[in-house]
Order: sequence, then structure tokens, then C-alpha cells
Amino acid sequence: MPHQQPVVPVVADDGHRFDLIRVPAEDPTGRFLFLPGMGMTARQYIPHAQALANHGIEVFIHEWRGLGSSNVRAGRASNWGYHELLELDLTAAVDALGNAAGEQKLILGGHSLGSQFACLLAACRPTQTAGVVIIAGGAPYWRSFPHRHRWALRAVFSIMPVVAAMVGHYPGRQLGFAGREARNVIGDWCRTGRTGLYAAPGIELDLEAGMTGLDIPVLGLRMAGDWFVPPASLDYLLDKLPGCKCQTVTIRPEHPDDKADHYSWMKVTGPTARAIADWHQSMAATSRA
Repeated sequence: MPHQQPVVPVVADDGHRFDLIRVPAEDPTGRFLFLPGMGMTARQYIPHAQALANHGIEVFIHEWRGLGSSNVRAGRASNWGYHELLELDLTAAVDALGNAAGEQKLILGGHSLGSQFACLLAACRPTQTAGVVIIAGGAPYWRSFPHRHRWALRAVFSIMPVVAAMVGHYPGRQLGFAGREARNVIGDWCRTGRTGLYAAPGIELDLEAGMTGLDIPVLGLRMAGDWFVPPASLDYLLDKLPGCKCQTVTIRPEHPDDKADHYSWMKVTGPTARAIADWHQSMAATSRA
């Protein structure tokens, strides 16, 4: 589906091409690189970005490899993992924003898997990061979920890479979770689900140590009706950031017909955008003091 927003074209070192969707704000007080959830395209977050722009925060929405404006699609002959997403695509995106966003540090944030990558990118680019926003996100580690779900999740994290290997990609649309995902993305995600650790083939940086060494503001937004990410999952991710000043806010429905779950906040954007704007304003006031 087309959209009317301007874009920032990006080319990764391996030739992968994609666009960042830019949602400008008048006289922006901050610039936000937003990372979608697994299987979600950048354009799906335009309403959220527009709500943030109304609060004076300019947003650049990342596009995951294999989706939307990306010029590749996952398949048996086209595979990638966290290494390509983090060290090729996100590195290229941040470098491209060096021109579009100027010298101002970026707020990094995202939804679900995107929030995890925001933490990982901050670990890789600490001097360029103003803060991190986690929206409906947390670590997928099976032990951070309620006891009644743990062993089922442990099995799922073992089965999903097998399915992806057999098909040539993970067929998320057909199986009811995520999208058409590359085999190695699923393998890397499931490895974190089994071990609780962030590491992947091809990534030389110690991501766990990088997150431990961060000293930046972090906002964690829990969705009150989010069964997909229980509170302990967010807590487990925040525990990896002991040097950061972490604040958590629970987003609740404002009206009886509203929801505050893993996805509905993308349509009912007001509460989430206000929470981020309030946090950003507080962060800016602290830095001036």
C-alpha cells in the first residue's frame, strides 16, 4: 500500500536497498529511529509516528530486510540473520541519518523484536544514542514467561528453526505468527528464546557486555492487556541494562472500547505517544539541569 510520507533511501554494504519512512515534525526537539516488530512493515507505524510528530518528535521508521520497501525476500536462496539486520542494515540506516538528522543524537526504539534491536543497536552505537524506548517489548527467554507457558515455548523455540530449514524460510503468515522470515533470523531469535542471551553468528561485538555498559535513559512501555509480552519478559530485558536509568509505564485503555495489547496501540496512538513525549521532555529537562 502506498503512503504519502517522504523517505530516506538506504543501501547496506552488501547491496541491500530499502527506505526509511520519514515523518517530520515542526521544529523537532528530538529525532527517533523506530524499529518495527517481527513481520511488520514500516508503513504500519505511520499513525504512531504522526502522533509523535505532533509532540515535536521527528520519526524515521526502519524497514526490515525482506519486507515492504526492501528489495529482497526471504527464501531458500536468500537468507540472513541478526548479523545482517544489525551490522549491515541498521548501521547503514544510522549512517544515512547522519545527513537527514544532523549531528543530534538519535532516540532508538521499537515494537516487540524492534525494541530488542533498539537495545542491541544502542550497545553498538552508545555515543550516538540519546535514549531507548521499548514498546510492548521484552526478551523472549522462555523462563521469563508464566510457568504454564514455559515448556510449550521451549518446544516452539526448538521446532521453529526446523520448520524454517525445511521450507527454506519461516512461513509466518501461514502459521499465524510473524511474516515471511529468513531462516537465520528465526534461528537467532529462537536461540535467545532458549538461552536468554543475545549473540549470533557473524557478530563479533559482545552484545551482552555492550548493553551492560550503557548509561542512557530507557523507557519501557508495558501494554496492560499484552499477554504476548508478560511483565517478567520486559524486566528480563531491562535487567540487561543495569547502568541505565530505566522508567516503566503501563499503557491502559482510555475508553471502554479501546484495547491496550500487543498490537492495538498502533491504532490508538494517543496514550503511547504522550508517554514517550512526557519521557522525552523529562529527559531533556534533566540534561539541561
